[in-house]
Order: sequence, then C-alpha cells, then structure tokens
Amino acid sequence: MKLTTKGRYAVTAMLDLALHGDQGPVSLADISTRQEISLSYLEQLFSRLRRCDLVVSVRGPGGGYRLSRGPDQVFIADVVDAVSESLDTTRCGNKGDCQNGEKCLTHHLWSDLSDQIHQFLSEISLGDLMKKHEIRQVADRQNRRQDGSDSDTINTERLTDRAPA
Repeated sequence: MKLTTKGRYAVTAMLDLALHGDQGPVSLADISTRQEISLSYLEQLFSRLRRCDLVVSVRGPGGGYRLSRGPDQVFIADVVDAVSESLDTTRCGNKGDCQNGEKCLTHHLWSDLSDQIHQFLSEISLGDLMKKHEIRQVADRQNRRQDGSDSDTINTERLTDRAPA
C-alpha cells in the first residue's frame, strides 16, 4: 500500500481542524504552523476538501475553515478519497492488466487488501482520533509551541540548599 503525502497531510490537517474547531474557524496559516505543512499545499488540499463538502470556508476577519459536520461524522476514508488519494495496493491500479494486459496471479489478494484498508479507514472518524490520549498530548505540545510557551528550561525559582545525604 502506498499512501502518499497528499493523503497523510489531508488527514493531519483535518484532524488539526477538528481539534481546534471549537474555538471558531481555523486559519490555514495556523494549521500550517502547527503541522509544518506548506500553506500553498494546504490551500490545494482544502480546495478539494471543500468541493467534497467536508469543510466550509468562513470569510472575513477571524475567518478560516470549519468542518461541515461533526467530527464523529467525518471518516478518514472520506478525507483520503476527497484528495483523490488511492489506497490501491495492486501494481495495475486495480485495472486487472498487471501481467501483459491480464490479471497477475496475486491480483485478487492485493485488491482485497486495498478493500480492507479502505474499510478500516471508513470505520475511524476524526472524533475517534480526537478521543485518543496520545493525540491530545501531541496537540497540546503543538499548541504550546505555537503560543511560544513551550520551553525546555527548568524552573529554577527555588532549589533546596540541602546537601545530598
């Protein structure tokens, strides 16, 4: 299976949008900063996501994007499909012409795997991912870094003067 950058970035950006959407529309610039994805690349992805009715744009000051429906109703397969990303694991693009114009010996195996992957991603929503503790931890770290409050320094307000025993 090959999931390219387009699909990975689209899922990452949509999850970021879902995590921050309760604060109002989210700008692509903020997503770009937090996720380290090129702003122009995000603009291309969100154009496709908007055409597939996964997001809506909000114009004006404080504008940006928001999900078109609740995070529990946006499934990862929808996002990947919206950016025209193929989850095909066959060599032939599932056309069945992989060996001199005919199906190869393992065509059905790889085709079935592609179907299983798509089914798996169809059962995972952005809401499911938002509930994962590990994802919340990463989002919190990214928010702190964006706000400039992420520091690796030690608080040295008051260290004890006691010598080790």
